[in-house]
Amino acid sequence: MDTKNSMSNHLRRMAAIFLLGMIAVFALAACGGAQAKPVRVGSKDFTEEFVVGNMYALLLEENGIAVERKLNLGGTPVLQQALVSDQVDLYPEYTGTGLLTVLKLPSSTNARQVFNTVRDEYKKQFNLVWLDPAPMNNTQALAMKRDVAAARGIKTISDMAAQASELTMIGPPEFEQREDGLPGISKAYGDFKLKAYIPVDPGLRYEGLVNGQADIVVAFATDGQISAYELVLLEDDKGLFPPYQIAPVVRQQALDANPKIAEALNKLAPLLTDATMQRLNNEVDGKKREPADVAKEFLKQNGLIK
Repeated sequence: MDTKNSMSNHLRRMAAIFLLGMIAVFALAACGGAQAKPVRVGSKDFTEEFVVGNMYALLLEENGIAVERKLNLGGTPVLQQALVSDQVDLYPEYTGTGLLTVLKLPSSTNARQVFNTVRDEYKKQFNLVWLDPAPMNNTQALAMKRDVAAARGIKTISDMAAQASELTMIGPPEFEQREDGLPGISKAYGDFKLKAYIPVDPGLRYEGLVNGQADIVVAFATDGQISAYELVLLEDDKGLFPPYQIAPVVRQQALDANPKIAEALNKLAPLLTDATMQRLNNEVDGKKREPADVAKEFLKQNGLIK
């Protein structure tokens, strides 16, 4: 009888140990699964966003963080909605775009003031965090072929507005509605009407200008094509456009789950100057290289990834 009781007690102890072990295994698996949830890196739909979005993804992976790339999603409204609806965890955004397009606040030419405003308001309104901004300023701009601008005597946006009814502009579809797009320009420079506005995929803007479809192209100051095609940027003589420094905008929940995100991405910020981004953008647009390859090469050259 004692032998049977001893055997029974032993089996119960073994069963209990096995059960506890299985509970521990499932707990560890659940914990590991939470930690392994990939950080979803998004981007807008143009070259610079592809390059910088890939840089963000590569830097996170270098720091042991699993990544899911969700690049080329669309324009600003799409990415902002993706952040607040938990479809992406971070993407590269511009301070001026955050100020005017997302927050719909008055423009300012003070870079520090613009950054502080978007940083504080994004946290307050959306629980989103702006990490360190790069020194580059990818400001909105209008560009023309040098000979066309000279023939018409156009040097400033005011000059362009005075002749708008004879001019065709080509650019991204969202520029027709953005506060720092045609509505903002029209408000600042007079209620002018263009001969036509041609909305195209951002990657086709310069082709349309160079081929003579349009007289003016919606440009960004760090576009590689500006120097490649020897275009002239029209002076924003009424100071409409704010600074457009690029920085990661991140969901607070993603930062809480992966504290290394901030340190990893902030190391990149000081390296992204106007000249650097023009060169990198031209590697893609001019030399037809893949954005991921350009991003990886740059990070390796600067010792940020192996």
